Amino acid sequence: MRQATAGPPPGEPHALASVPLTLPEAGQAACRDFYSMLASGVTVVTTRGPDGPVGSTASAVTSLSADPPLLLVCLGTGSRTLAAIEEQGRFAVNLLRQSQRARAELFADPRAGAAERFAEVDHGTELTVPVLDDTLGWSVCLTEDVRGYGDHCLVVGRIAAVRSAEGRPLLWHDRSFHALADQNVLISAGTDQRPSPETR
Repeated sequence: MRQATAGPPPGEPHALASVPLTLPEAGQAACRDFYSMLASGVTVVTTRGPDGPVGSTASAVTSLSADPPLLLVCLGTGSRTLAAIEEQGRFAVNLLRQSQRARAELFADPRAGAAERFAEVDHGTELTVPVLDDTLGWSVCLTEDVRGYGDHCLVVGRIAAVRSAEGRPLLWHDRSFHALADQNVLISAGTDQRPSPETR
């Protein structure tokens, strides 16, 4: 596994090097509003920590490559899950069903410890990594790279085992959970303020 690094490797100067590195507060708020419009599937990223399984809700997850099969996960630099992934060198991405909002909220709640999170959810083990039961699917990944950017890290994993099932995904959009309607349009799964996928 490669060591975590900050930013891109050294090379030619960026064409936008003159752009300020920090936006004013209003610009930061505008960026967060823009990010909130990026609809994405909701996952729980899991791994094994020193005292047992750990995991957190994450919506910044995407496929990166088919050959080799690579996934990219974005986790906050202070994430306990990230620290465990760096230690273990492997993790799982569990895709949540549209009916599993409560599970997403549980794994996003900073007040819930790892033991409490996993006590509430049936789970098994694949390649020594905890995987959640009854999800839309999961993939177990071997960590290829961890690279820091700002207040988050990009984690690239090579898929070593994968399973999928039929169903519809839970979605995160405009700071709330949603489901797909039969007409392939978003319907709200609840707009009350709940813990968001903060990748803790």
